[in-house]
Amino acid sequence: MTTLTPILSENWDRPDSFTYDGYRATGGYEALRKALTMEPDSIVDLVKASGLRGRGGAGFPTGMKWGFLPKDNPNPRYLVVNADESEPGTCKDIPLMLANPHVLVEGVAIASYAIKSRQAFIYVRGEVVHVIRRLRKAVAEAYEAGLLGKNILGTGFDLDVVVHAGAGAYICGEETALLDSLEGYRGQPRLKPPFPAVAGLYASPTVVNNVESIASVPGIVANGAEWFTSMGTEKSAGFGFFSLSGHVTNPGQYEAPLGITLRELLDMAGGIRSGHRLKFWTPGGSSTPIFTEEHLDTPLDFESVGAAGSMLGTRALQIFDETTCVVRAVGRWIAFYAHESCGKCTPCREGNFWMVQVLDRLERGEGTEADIDKLLDICDNLLGRSFCALGDGATSPVMSSIKYFRQEYVDHYEKGGCPFDHSRSTVWADRPTITEEEGGNR
Repeated sequence: MTTLTPILSENWDRPDSFTYDGYRATGGYEALRKALTMEPDSIVDLVKASGLRGRGGAGFPTGMKWGFLPKDNPNPRYLVVNADESEPGTCKDIPLMLANPHVLVEGVAIASYAIKSRQAFIYVRGEVVHVIRRLRKAVAEAYEAGLLGKNILGTGFDLDVVVHAGAGAYICGEETALLDSLEGYRGQPRLKPPFPAVAGLYASPTVVNNVESIASVPGIVANGAEWFTSMGTEKSAGFGFFSLSGHVTNPGQYEAPLGITLRELLDMAGGIRSGHRLKFWTPGGSSTPIFTEEHLDTPLDFESVGAAGSMLGTRALQIFDETTCVVRAVGRWIAFYAHESCGKCTPCREGNFWMVQVLDRLERGEGTEADIDKLLDICDNLLGRSFCALGDGATSPVMSSIKYFRQEYVDHYEKGGCPFDHSRSTVWADRPTITEEEGGNR
């Protein structure tokens, strides 16, 4: 049985976990002090040796991304932290910043020093005002302690950190759309190349990393690469948050080594809600192909999940039991992607719009076999033909749901409507009804 590895979440049970004093009491900022005695390139090499892969979904090696910055470019270098978390089912970066913002601030300082950047930005989703306020407070505390600003700890290293509130667009989770938004433009993905490492923010060399990726850096600096590689698998080293939501007894954040299985996580979470069984689930959020009960023992690492036909993504494990209508669930996801498409490229703008129409028609029981083929045809025209991964991600739940549950699509039009009682999939479905005699009307 794999055990949990509370590292980033170790001090979450402290009432002062989000404060500077609370973070320092648990060894906070000691990694920064150590890093500032090292050569910047040696920190990059350390992160490479650790095998840390991006925790934002793509899983690209973090140290390698840092190493892509051109050495002969005279422009300033920038670090940008992508905290625009908005994938349906994904909720790891926001609770991390809420409960332990200083680990991110420390990671930003170390990463900036490693890539020789003197300006860093943390781009946070605008709706999470409570997180923005807490993060800005943590940055202010770091300035007051001399850990940000001019001549940090007397080393001659200067760093300014800006917490930027986005306007609430899912597309700004894509790194180049995020950069356009930071520059004051409408958030839309850029055509690549050039890549951000060469021409990113203000046309200068830029590293864009996820919150959890940067927050993992202090632990690596403090404990070494071997400590990090002792967890996880050979090619997917380390630990990460697994966010369990949906029809599970105890939803929440489970910080564990990569390679743990859903079966193990469900055991820790109390299993599927009482009286029900697992039907399907997402290994990495709604933009990853769905899995079924047959994948319960698939190791949750980048290689194993990919070999099984999906992507690890953000490790957002949305759990659905047998009361859930697949067509309805997929339809809600695609409605989200249609709404959030920036409209820059025709395949995504038109493809998602028309998939919503077809899925709604099927759910009402007015579809035909041709509609199922039409969905697959739209996905074929969308996959790999859009500016960014939003288009590709939108095809994932559609294609995988038809692969595993085609008969359920057929049942909708053969029976003239959805065969599911949607109220049964709600969290209150199995609770006893309060009658008026028992104190109803509440």
